[in-house]
Amino acid sequence: MSLESLRGAGRPLIEGVHAREVLDSRGNPTVAVTVATSFGAVEEAMVPSGASTGAFEAVELRDDDGARYQGKGVRKAVAAVNDILGPALEGLDVTNQREVDEKLIALDGSPNKAALGANALLGVSIATARAAAASLNVSLFRFLGGPTASTLPVPMMNVINGGKHAQGGLQFQECMIVPLGAPSVSEAVRYGSETFHALGRLLHDAGQPTLVGDEGGYAPRLDTLDQALQLLCKAIEAAGYKVGTEIAIALDPAATEFFQDGKYYPGAKDKAVTADQMVAVYKDVVARYPVVSIEDGLSEDDWDGWSKLTAALGDKTQIVGDDLFVTNAKRLQRGIDGGIANAILIKPNQIGTLTETLDVVELAHQAGYRCVLSHRSGETGDTTIADLAVATGAGQIKTGSLSRSDRIEKYNRLMAIEEELGEAARYPGRDAFAALSRV
Repeated sequence: MSLESLRGAGRPLIEGVHAREVLDSRGNPTVAVTVATSFGAVEEAMVPSGASTGAFEAVELRDDDGARYQGKGVRKAVAAVNDILGPALEGLDVTNQREVDEKLIALDGSPNKAALGANALLGVSIATARAAAASLNVSLFRFLGGPTASTLPVPMMNVINGGKHAQGGLQFQECMIVPLGAPSVSEAVRYGSETFHALGRLLHDAGQPTLVGDEGGYAPRLDTLDQALQLLCKAIEAAGYKVGTEIAIALDPAATEFFQDGKYYPGAKDKAVTADQMVAVYKDVVARYPVVSIEDGLSEDDWDGWSKLTAALGDKTQIVGDDLFVTNAKRLQRGIDGGIANAILIKPNQIGTLTETLDVVELAHQAGYRCVLSHRSGETGDTTIADLAVATGAGQIKTGSLSRSDRIEKYNRLMAIEEELGEAARYPGRDAFAALSRV
């Protein structure tokens, strides 16, 4: 049923909203929300949680009750849904996402979702979209993206975890493989899986542990970025692929995590470097390895450093702002106005509603910035970001390694969407990293 035909058949209305406390992939509590409609649809959404979080993100409401879950319980957020948000939404048109989300924002009333919690608002927002799609008997990507949505995203697969996502000595948080030479998303998943297992064999043969970190990648004992990148190149070749042509590399240093008192500590904790020296490190890495994307190469408020990084590498490498932009239109606009970065990481829980997320994607696209849909390190089985990547035509997605069901579910969903699209499906491959009009 289309939105137009609803005018004659009656609109699907929100009949009930219910939240509960569930666990995420780290075993910490998070919020799950169910929305029921007058058309009989009942859909649930679960909200992820980050470990490496930007200071400017919307507020994730926790209970701070030391007697439960080390203070990480989310009963307050659950109560906010069940007692305030849910009752206020009953009777609204479930297909009017903007009206629902504006109501949620008004009920919270704070500039950063601190009153009721971004986790509470986002759970309701996404569950509403899922219930709307089910009421219309269409896929979520089709409901959000319309009849022409057909671009599958190129995945960035975090196969070596470091920083806050692991316990090794590597400060850089994510070393990723990017199967940009694959002909389809299903083949991209195969390329990634085979390379992931090849990497595991290399680590095993070297006497390294093959335990995985938060995002499903290996967490070996590595001290330098070069060690990690050399391992990736060897694994790509061992899996039978061409380095840089079929599978490239992406990095997420998460530099805010090793920034202190105006200096960076990317290696030894007693050896500080400046922003200029960090830029020099990245220039050297890009010259020696097929690195197509660098995310959060500098700290979240080092705007001058970001400007230098963009000037140095923005014409040849994707420069992605995550902690810098936090899926926030005002911070992204500052970047656009200053010519800082050329891409943005999109995490719905950084801003708190689906409508605000879509608005930021639209702003980025209008400015010629690429968008990368992203999971969080504390994930669930919820696959919304896979549909969202296709709906927005983002062309890129980050959803972890090729292990842990909380990561694999997103890849499985992408392959299901590709099958549903059939001949209309488009996998952009290298075009997803093509030169931008603004650089």
